[in-house]
Amino acid sequence: MALQIMIIGLGNFGMTLAKNLAEKGAEVLAVDRNKDLVDEAAEFVTEAVCMDAADESELEKLRPKERDAVVCAIGADSRESSILCTALLRQMGAPMIAARVHDKIHERILKLVGAHLVFNPEEEYGKRFANKILYHNLISDTYLGNDLQLTEIRIQPFMVGKTLVQLAMPTRYGIIVAALRRGDPPKILRPDPNEPLQAEDRLLLVCSESAIARLLKES
Repeated sequence: MALQIMIIGLGNFGMTLAKNLAEKGAEVLAVDRNKDLVDEAAEFVTEAVCMDAADESELEKLRPKERDAVVCAIGADSRESSILCTALLRQMGAPMIAARVHDKIHERILKLVGAHLVFNPEEEYGKRFANKILYHNLISDTYLGNDLQLTEIRIQPFMVGKTLVQLAMPTRYGIIVAALRRGDPPKILRPDPNEPLQAEDRLLLVCSESAIARLLKES
């Protein structure tokens, strides 16, 4: 059964999130006060509604309690609305509320009024993009929480021909090798700790950001 996701606020982030979730099979209800944005989202989401989500009676009609998750992605110019909307969602029993924050004070308030998860997409993207600039061998990274991330890197020159046992990454860097990407087209494989790594291999690592920095610095 497809996940039922409500997204409130269709700025650049909210619109992109709605489109990606819809493409991945979620049933997305998109909400915004701007009719043009609602009409745009209606092309790819399950349902799009033009309304003020800070209006309690109107919001209740959308049955947030029945959704698997609600994302409050209201922009920085409407912080009061995002706070009120988050509080109403919690009051109405939404099981999972993810709220976009714009600064530390806003973050504290949203947590106080009931957000289960808070996020700052600009800050998170800035960190990831900084890593791509600093470490050009880093292909992608996904934040997992608790200072852990899933990172894909190209094999470094000092790794070629060595085994994972020889590299001892858990001991030396605190890095766990979760998988190996190899071949053309590439396939994800379970890494053999005793098999030498090849120059075209890619590693999927679970570790902290600082551990990646130590590993790539050595190269």
